[in-house]
Amino acid sequence: MWVFGYGSLLWNPGFEPVEQVRADLLGYTRSFCMLSIHHRGTEKKPGLVLALDEAGEGAYCAGLALRASETQADQILEYLRARELVSSAYEEKWIDLKLVDGRNVRAVTYMVDRSHVQYCQYDLDHQARIIAGAVGGRGPNSEYLYNTAEFLQSLQIADPELDYLAIEVSKLTKYV
Repeated sequence: MWVFGYGSLLWNPGFEPVEQVRADLLGYTRSFCMLSIHHRGTEKKPGLVLALDEAGEGAYCAGLALRASETQADQILEYLRARELVSSAYEEKWIDLKLVDGRNVRAVTYMVDRSHVQYCQYDLDHQARIIAGAVGGRGPNSEYLYNTAEFLQSLQIADPELDYLAIEVSKLTKYV
């Protein structure tokens, strides 16, 4: 079983992959388009988390394909469902994924449900203000942003929007 990670699954998959390979998912982008009311915010003060958002032809999301141990696949899928489907804002999808080494695999991933109340589209500066002030059950929203941006940089995956947000959130939280 393969899992496509593009956000926190990159740096905190919650399982030990037996293989991880860079991969690109065509037609989608990584976006802070989901309000977080559990992990990185609350119902009274939501944060923002990343989701795959459909973006059409020419768009792609660079991330990691994580291969789970065959003997643990069912257990890992159960864990991922409990983690990712906590509010039903994500939809579980099985996708065809192109690995950078040329292989094509079938992988599970979690995409935003655009009809869900937690789906949102804000400009980057508004996103930065939300991220700077939100804290949820798994900690500060800014930590989620910084960890993801740093991990993408370590993989040499460019994401100018996350880099911009990291700088802006840092400015906003500097004197807090």
